[in-house]
Amino acid sequence: MSVRARNPKGRNPLYGDMSLTGTAFLYTAVALAALALALPFLLWTRLRGPRAVRAALRALMLLFAQTTAVTLVFVLVNNSNNLYDNWADLLGTGNHVQRAADLGADGTGGIAYRKLPKVKQDFEQADGPRMHEAGGVRVTQLKGRVSGVSAEVYVWLPPQYDDPAYKDKKFPVVELLSGYPGSAKAWFGSMHVHEQLEPLMRAGRVAPFILVSPRTNLVAKADTGCANIPGTVNADTWLSIDVPKMITDNFRALPAPDGWAAAGYSAGAHCAAKLAVAHPDRYRAAISLSGYNDPIGERDSLANQSPALRRANNPYVLLREARTPPRIALYVSGEAGDGYEAAVALAQAAKAPTTVRPVFLPRSAGGHTMALWRPQVPVAFRWLTAELSGKAAGAHPGAGSPAAPGAGPHGRPATPHGPSSAGSTPAELASGTSSRAGAGRRH
Repeated sequence: MSVRARNPKGRNPLYGDMSLTGTAFLYTAVALAALALALPFLLWTRLRGPRAVRAALRALMLLFAQTTAVTLVFVLVNNSNNLYDNWADLLGTGNHVQRAADLGADGTGGIAYRKLPKVKQDFEQADGPRMHEAGGVRVTQLKGRVSGVSAEVYVWLPPQYDDPAYKDKKFPVVELLSGYPGSAKAWFGSMHVHEQLEPLMRAGRVAPFILVSPRTNLVAKADTGCANIPGTVNADTWLSIDVPKMITDNFRALPAPDGWAAAGYSAGAHCAAKLAVAHPDRYRAAISLSGYNDPIGERDSLANQSPALRRANNPYVLLREARTPPRIALYVSGEAGDGYEAAVALAQAAKAPTTVRPVFLPRSAGGHTMALWRPQVPVAFRWLTAELSGKAAGAHPGAGSPAAPGAGPHGRPATPHGPSSAGSTPAELASGTSSRAGAGRRH
C-alpha cells in the first residue's frame, strides 16, 4: 500500500520570489550597490538647503553605500558557501520540528518503520546556483513520520538511473550532511559534488550513487548535533530512519546497510561518523572531512549540553565501548588541530571488522573551508566505491594501529604528522575529554 504526500508549491513572496539565495535578490543587491556608489558622484555638490540638511543627506548617502556594500558581500559569500538557505534560517525564525517524542535508545519509538506504508513524494526541480547542472537536483518537502521533523530533502540521481540498461538495477545511496550553519544545498551548490562525480560515474571510476542531502539545521540558532533530544528534536531519527525510508519508497535504492553511507564536512562530518558508528544496521560506511568526535567541538551543538549527551553522540566513545565492533568503514580526513586527531583516535579505538582510514591534510591544502573539502570529493568517493563493492584495500583496522598515510585533497600521498603543537585541546576534542571552556571553534 502506498499514499502520496502533497508537496505544497505556494510560496510566501518574501521567501519565494525574493529568496535569500535567489537570482532576483542577488541582482537587486548588485543594483542597489551600484546606485549607492553613483549617488555621491551625482549629488554630492548639487545638494541645496541649510548646511545641516546637506550634511545629513551626505551622511545618509554614505550610510546607504556602506549598507549595500556589506549586503552585497554577504550575498556573494552566502551564495558561495550556502550558509543560510532562506530568510528564516538567517533570522533564526525557522523551526522544522513538529514534535519530539522520546523514541528510546534505538530512535524508533517502538515503530516498525520498515513496515510503514510507502509514501510517494512529489519532487520538483531545485532552484539556486548549480542546481540545474549534471542533470539537475530535485527537492521535496518530507514530513518525518517517526522523527516528527518536517523539512526539505534534495536528491540527485546518477546518469545510469534512467538508462534502460539499468532499469532493473538498484543503486547505492550516500546521505550528504552539511556543516553548521549550512544549507542542505551546499553539497551541490558549493561542493559541486554531482558535477565532480558525474563524469567519474560515466567512466566507471565511481559507483553510480544516489546522492541525498537532507536539511540538518532543524532548530533555530542551534546545531542539533544529529542527536535525539526528547522534547527538542529527533535529528538522528530524521536522518537515519525517515530520510532513508523516503528514498527507498521513491527510488530504486539498495537496502540498508550494505548499500548506504553518510558523508559530511565540519559539523556534518561529525554527524556522518556518529551515524555510521551508532547505526551499523543502517550504514556501512562514512566519509568525515574535518570533523570532530566530541560534540563540544561545535559550541552551538545541542548534543554538548550534558555529559550524557556528549558521550551518547561521540563516535570515539561509541566505538571504544561497543560490545561488538561494528562492520563499518570510516574515511576521516583533517589537518593537525582540525580533524586529524579525531581520525587517529577513531583508528586507535577501532577493532576488526571496523576499519578506519585516517588522512592527513597539510596546512598548505587550505583552511576549514569548501576550498579544502571540495577537491577531496573524487578521492573519498573512489574509496567509498571500493568499500561498498568489497574491493577495498589498505584500510587500517584495529586498536592502536598507526595513523597510515592517506590521499591528500588532490589524490597525492600525504604523510601523517603528530598532534598539533598548539596544545592538548585537539587531542582532548578527539577523545572526548575536553571541557566546554576549551571549545570555541564554529563549524
